Amino acid sequence: MLKDEIEAAQRRVMNMYKDKEFVINPDFQRLFRWEIGQKSKLIESLLLGIPLPSIFVFEKEDATWELIDGLQRISTLLEFMGELREPDGQLKPPTALVATKYLPSLDKAVWEKSEDILDVPIDEQNPLMGPQQLAIKRSRLSVEILKRPSENATKYDLFQRLNAGGIAANAQELRNCIIIMVNGQYAAFMRDLAASEAFLTVLSASEDQIEKQRHMEYVSRFLVHTYVPYDGKLDVEEFIDEGIVRLAEANETQKAGATFSATFALLNQAHGNNALRRFQDGVPTGRVGLAAFEAIAVGVAKNIDHIQGKTNPTEYVRQRILDLWQSPAVQSFYTAGLRGTIRIQRTVPIGSEWFAT
Repeated sequence: MLKDEIEAAQRRVMNMYKDKEFVINPDFQRLFRWEIGQKSKLIESLLLGIPLPSIFVFEKEDATWELIDGLQRISTLLEFMGELREPDGQLKPPTALVATKYLPSLDKAVWEKSEDILDVPIDEQNPLMGPQQLAIKRSRLSVEILKRPSENATKYDLFQRLNAGGIAANAQELRNCIIIMVNGQYAAFMRDLAASEAFLTVLSASEDQIEKQRHMEYVSRFLVHTYVPYDGKLDVEEFIDEGIVRLAEANETQKAGATFSATFALLNQAHGNNALRRFQDGVPTGRVGLAAFEAIAVGVAKNIDHIQGKTNPTEYVRQRILDLWQSPAVQSFYTAGLRGTIRIQRTVPIGSEWFAT
């Protein structure tokens, strides 16, 4: 009986998705980035009869479901079957699989032949047979339905707890999803900040780091350290999580956006992509790190009005950065074994004072 109920749950998910009664947030879907090998292993598991972990959905006021946990699994299955829609509503091209350890025959396997499959010519596609399709349709997928939460906080707190131990998304990707849940407009505001040319130049983030949302992480840290006081109690990651949620709920973007733009314009003009690197004997060295970001970028932001009142703000910032690295205070940023909770109680206050003169 239980097996029949689980199989019925999968059919219900697929049917509800087709009828637009099962919602995958478009912004969540942009984080759907499994490689084809991972997708193929999931289909392999279904064909081998291995049950998938439960997915979690919220039942909304209109009785539709909103996916909270299970994005990679559900999206992979829908994409393979040619049912996954892009954020704009258009059907996403189906996938062709690759060989797996236990089922090498999955090489170039498709749900059905299609000209829309981009990476495998149609005459090389290997469509699944009827029994294989039936095995996938009847695969065991458990759905945990969470009834209408009383407040938004319940939703994003549960999402974070469900995903905190997973490997599909990193800390910032989870944070992005939480921000979207709290306030989609604020999430869009943060994405705009992260895409600014001066910020990306100063951050010197690689394509791989951007793919892993490193630029969004630094935007989160900038906003929280600039506008949310730290009491020293929470772990740094928890502090950033709670702080960015508080800011998203407040939804103040005009002043924050202006401060962000002015800060990174000045840093870019002063030292370009070396603004957040450590200077030794006047020569920039190493990579951009959190300590420099917290002391310099946040320090400038906290004093932006004062700095802009200088005769030559750019020259002031340029020289103050150089002088900072000659200051004994900097050594306290790099003590061996220094915990993040202690570091930010040094970097942020020192930077705030340093750029206030």
